[in-house]
Amino acid sequence: MPTMSGIELQAHLLTKGHRVPFIFITAFAVESARARAPKAGATCFLTKPFDGETLVKCLDAALEGHGEGTSI
Repeated sequence: MPTMSGIELQAHLLTKGHRVPFIFITAFAVESARARAPKAGATCFLTKPFDGETLVKCLDAALEGHGEGTSI
């Protein structure tokens, strides 16, 4: 995203009162983002490549509303 990172977008939405499930997907995992995302309430943090089963688990967790802060 050209104007902000995913972490910044998540923080912005939270400050506006929007509580939506977040699944971060990246090809370039930065360790600081990997650590910050779950602390901020992200359901999952996926690093490409990942398999379909992993994505389905993250989607299930997000839809169930009790993300576990999984980092893959």
